[in-house]
Amino acid sequence: MSAQAIGRTDVPLLEQTIGDNFEATVARFPDREALVMPHQNIRWTYRQFNEEVDRVARGLMARGYRKGDRIGMWAPNVVEWVLVQYATAKLGVIQVNINPAYRANELAYALRQSGCKGVVSEREFKTSNYVSMLSDVRGECPDLKEVIFVDRPGQPGDWAQLLADGESVPAEAVAECMRTLAPNDPINIQYTSGTTGSPKGATLSHRNILNNAYFDGLCMRMSESDRFCVPVPFYHCAGMVCGNLMCTTRGATIVVPAASFDPERTLKAIAAERCTGLMCVPTMFIAMMSHPDFETTDKSSLRTGTIGGSPCPIEVMKRLVTDFHMPEVEIIYGMTETSPVATQTGPDDPLDKRVGSVGRVHPHVEIRIVGPESGEICAYGEVGEFQTRGYSVMLGYWNDEKRTGEAITPEGWMRTGDLATMDEQGYINIVGRIKDMIIRGGENIYPREIEEFLYTHPDIQDVQIIGVPDEKYGEEVLASVIMKDGRPPLTLEALKTFCKDRLAHYKVPRYLEVVAEYPMTVTGKVRKIEMRARASKALGLEKVADMPTA
Repeated sequence: MSAQAIGRTDVPLLEQTIGDNFEATVARFPDREALVMPHQNIRWTYRQFNEEVDRVARGLMARGYRKGDRIGMWAPNVVEWVLVQYATAKLGVIQVNINPAYRANELAYALRQSGCKGVVSEREFKTSNYVSMLSDVRGECPDLKEVIFVDRPGQPGDWAQLLADGESVPAEAVAECMRTLAPNDPINIQYTSGTTGSPKGATLSHRNILNNAYFDGLCMRMSESDRFCVPVPFYHCAGMVCGNLMCTTRGATIVVPAASFDPERTLKAIAAERCTGLMCVPTMFIAMMSHPDFETTDKSSLRTGTIGGSPCPIEVMKRLVTDFHMPEVEIIYGMTETSPVATQTGPDDPLDKRVGSVGRVHPHVEIRIVGPESGEICAYGEVGEFQTRGYSVMLGYWNDEKRTGEAITPEGWMRTGDLATMDEQGYINIVGRIKDMIIRGGENIYPREIEEFLYTHPDIQDVQIIGVPDEKYGEEVLASVIMKDGRPPLTLEALKTFCKDRLAHYKVPRYLEVVAEYPMTVTGKVRKIEMRARASKALGLEKVADMPTA
């Protein structure tokens, strides 16, 4: 048998727009709590939430925004972000998610490439001065007509005026606009990290992300009784789809602990709001489990949750089930271009599959494992590229037919670039990225295998395995570790002793670095490319970086 699978289809796809689905939820649960944001003193029912969304939608209509226009959203996890998300969905205006960590050149590229007509923005965030950066790039963005700064205490912006302008637009105008929209219309552009070139704007439709959110919740057994904590950033699919949209398709409550991830405030929100679910990336869970308040925080209300964004160490998953009191925690796997979830574990899966795989194929989705060079479908257990197709595959990269064609095959298969295996029960195990795979003297080494092994070391809190250049073998293995609090730094000799007779000799790290933290993206992904460059320089290996592999 070959490594391919098709998801369940007994529950039909939603053939709605996001606005229609949201208003249906409002009609069902008008007085149920919809949105709780302690850092902004927000506590709204679904009726109140919808009223605020419509005020923003009417404001945007008054400013001349129409179906197909693009508007950027540049802010951390604040209430204005959520309001713009649902208001644009009701109007058919395409929201362009802008990474809060972007600098001026990245901002200019996203605004220019997407042709944004406007931007809703914070004035500042952490060390970033958004006002200054937007001023610097205005001349590079010919389509940009206005910037709408949100209001903050002591820093008046343009938000109040936007809402005031909307008073001139009849309430029924939003409903009229919604009737002109279709599920397959583009509604969102999300830029990829651009680690191998300029960022690509994954263009997603109502149908893409609404259904993905719906089936994510279905797999988790989410209902209107759940209260779901969303500390992951809204600008990424994790926040806006697997968090916000997943909740509103079910009538559940969205709980947002802070403007950006803070382990202490997230733990506090879980306890205070009696959260039943939680969505995080692995590094966020690790940070919370390492926090001094973790043991004393009341986590008894938790039932479920999702973990995704990057591979989760098996030892971390085991602790989530026990120490975090999340017996039904599930792993989700996918990418922005697939809306994002393609596979998911389930609460009834055997424990070894729940902690040691990324689950099975999502409803209404097809998956397969393909030889990267041969293009042939792999056998069970054989390593190949994970590919997927179905409703969840993006419409394409915005105004970029060339790279869209490179990513999606003529038959509609999305090439993920991830290396994976499938077992006979259909469970997927991600073994690494094609570009992260280490080739040492002709041997293929998958970093995650070594990382999983080193997580069993009693003194190691976190570990990343990267390949560095080597004249003899082409590449060698480097282990970058973070020690647990109070533990002495690991030595290379001690590491090799720990690995002896437990890892094949060619997988044993030749190099070791002990660090306090890793370079991270805003979504909690480790920047391995940056780590590789830094480590190669520290070891004096830049000169052999371009050597052909042995």
